[in-house]
Amino acid sequence: MTSTRPVIAVTLGDPSGIGPELIARLFAEPPLFADVHTVLVGDRWLWQEGQRVAGLSHPLPEVSGFAAARDHAGPVFLPVDSVAEGEVGYAEETAAGGASVLAILDRCLAAAQAGEVDAICFAPLNKLSMKKGGLQHEDELHFFAERLGVEGYFCEFNTLGSLWTSRISSHIPLKDAARYVTKERIVAASRLIHDSLKLAGFDAPRIAVAAFNPHGGEGGTCGREEIDVIAPAVEACRAQGYPIDGPFPADTIFLKARDGEYDAIVTMYHDQGQIAIKLLGFKQGVTVQGGLPIPIATPAHGTAFDIAGLGKADVGPTRNAFEIACRMGANLRRQRLADAATHA
Repeated sequence: MTSTRPVIAVTLGDPSGIGPELIARLFAEPPLFADVHTVLVGDRWLWQEGQRVAGLSHPLPEVSGFAAARDHAGPVFLPVDSVAEGEVGYAEETAAGGASVLAILDRCLAAAQAGEVDAICFAPLNKLSMKKGGLQHEDELHFFAERLGVEGYFCEFNTLGSLWTSRISSHIPLKDAARYVTKERIVAASRLIHDSLKLAGFDAPRIAVAAFNPHGGEGGTCGREEIDVIAPAVEACRAQGYPIDGPFPADTIFLKARDGEYDAIVTMYHDQGQIAIKLLGFKQGVTVQGGLPIPIATPAHGTAFDIAGLGKADVGPTRNAFEIACRMGANLRRQRLADAATHA
């Protein structure tokens, strides 16, 4: 019988940051790996360094490819040679480090396209290092989307416990945000986060849409986006069977979400949601790459160069990211197996 256990690829992140230490701490929690096949992908020396910094030791069986992970009950290590130890140091933004990250992620994405990986969890990256190392995209999400051939709507989700946020625009200047407020993008973002929440295990997601203007536009006296664009988008979602509410003033809707009235908020631009969710719990947040063929998750914080190599990194957000990747990867694998059985 085909196993329903998903294969989860894990990477060490930027070699100059806290990623290797975080992954060493993650692998010190065996119950996390009981229901999945986990493949750690990275350079041997960097994995050893992460364990040294964390003060832990995790000997793992080595494999030559992702498919071999299913032959092992516990985690395995897939060694790659992406960067030499002398090419990088702690707290450095280097082309070598960025190129290493891109090469390892590319290997994981290729495995996903081949059906060998069901989800990816990556330790924190450094965008400047990646751009020095050859990244031609504005961020890793656009790199993932192009590499995986995504043509539909995609966006980052930020999560904090049971609260998720999405946005209809991301890394753009604030002066350009208004032109992204379109019915099509709001509908796409709302449907995408609803379907992603279902994949993450929410049986009946409750989703709110934030307004764009102060106080929700004050009846059109402080902007008409709510009347002309956002409310029609919400109605279009509801007509399609999606339980979407709004628009709500952005300065109060997070209070309702904090109190458990909603599971997700669709925001109109980057900082509208980011400020709120980071104030609610920056140290435990997770970023999920939405709209891709497989789930990809990472802790919401960065590479923390100020504490890299000091053994002080908090594994909490990385654990949260791994658990989300496992949950979504398991549900996706079950869906795929069910679809295959239906069409057999």
